[in-house]
This record gives sequence, structure tokens and C-alpha cells, in this order.
Amino acid sequence: MSGLYFECKSGISGDMSIGALLDLGASREKLKKALSSINLNDEFQYIISKKTVNSLSATDFNVILKNNERESHHHKHRNLEDINEIIDRADTTQSAKTHTKKIFTIVAQAEAKVHGKNIDEVHFHEVGAIDSIVDILSFAVLFDDLAPEKVYFSTLTDGQGFVQCAHGKIPVPVPAVLEIASSYKIPMNISENNGEMVTPTGIAIVASLYTAEKLPNEFIIEKTGYGAGKRPYSNPILRIMSISYG
Repeated sequence: MSGLYFECKSGISGDMSIGALLDLGASREKLKKALSSINLNDEFQYIISKKTVNSLSATDFNVILKNNERESHHHKHRNLEDINEIIDRADTTQSAKTHTKKIFTIVAQAEAKVHGKNIDEVHFHEVGAIDSIVDILSFAVLFDDLAPEKVYFSTLTDGQGFVQCAHGKIPVPVPAVLEIASSYKIPMNISENNGEMVTPTGIAIVASLYTAEKLPNEFIIEKTGYGAGKRPYSNPILRIMSISYG
């Protein structure tokens, strides 16, 4: 039996998850093919590089929006229907597309609840629709490539304090994260770190795969992937372990 163990004691985000899967050896070619096929190359580019986090070598996945100044004034707000149309044209497996849509739906349902809107009225603009599309599709493509039989998660650890967003200052854990944690009964704890460690995309990835199954008592660690984060707290790194057992 093969599996992946997500050690989320330093939080989890989309880019951290992608970086860790790439570090495990997930296909860069499949990722490139999927992202090229959604026909949004005029809006973004991405860079995969190595980054040192507290002396550990980790893989960094960075999405760069093109024409940032123009985007800031005329940002394209996309709803769930718009995003599903983009996902449908991706050159990837049907299971990766289905997984991408599932993650987006989890985020949209949470945002709709906390903002008192219908799910069709939710626009993905908080971190930019393009960031969300690229992160979530990339994760689904890479996860599909590795195809683990089982997935396990540690308790998710978030920070505290406040974070600035389009709606003003909001408390950490941010409302969408709390809503997803509540809806999917995902265990969490709060650290002394000041700032956001668990993002809505990160916890939506967890929710899309979460079964509450516990790690086997004994297992073999085949490989460990390290994904670098960008948030300014003490240890922004996600470890995903490829394991075998039984």
C-alpha cells in the first residue's frame, strides 16, 4: 500500500503543497502541458526554483501575474462557472479536472457562507482568480500524477492576529478557513505565530482529500518532499512524505 502523509504543523497553502509534490518528483511536463492549455499565458507565468528555509532545501512554486499595475485597477473577477469553463479546457486527466472543481467548490461554498452570498455570486478576487486557478489546477495535476492509494494529514496549525484583505482587516484563522474546518471536521490548533499559516486554498486541498484516517503504526518513508511558503512567519515549509506499508 502506498500513501502520502501531509505534515501540516507549519501550516498549508496552495504553493507549499505544489512545491512539496514537485519535490517528491511529480511530473513537471504534465504540469506544463496543463497550464499551457488553459490559454491564459497572457495573464501569468510561473517559476519553479529551489529555496532555503531554515537551512532546509525546499521547492518554491511562484505564480507571477503579468501587467500587475493594470490588473490592480481592472482585475478580472471570475465566478465558479467561469473557472469551471477554464478547467474544462485543460489538457489533463478527467480525474484531475474533477479534483480541481471539487477544491474550488469547497472554497466557494465557504466564501459564500462567510459573506452571506449565494455560491454563484462569489468572485475569486482575494488573491487573484489567476493565482487560485493556477495553484488549484497545478495541485490536482501533480497529485493525480503521483496517484497515492491513501492520504493522511497531521493536525493543521494556524497562526493568530489579523491579516489585511480586500474587505479590510480580518482575524486569523481567516473566516473561510474556519468555515471549511467546521464543515469537514478538520482538526486544527493555533500556534504563537503572528499571521496566516493556513490559507483557504490550503485547507480546501485538505478537505478535498480528508478521511480522518490515522497513519499506520509502522510505515516506510520512501521519500520526503519540501514545499516552501512565502508568508513571513518562523518556519514556512510543508513536508509531504511518500510512504509504504502493509
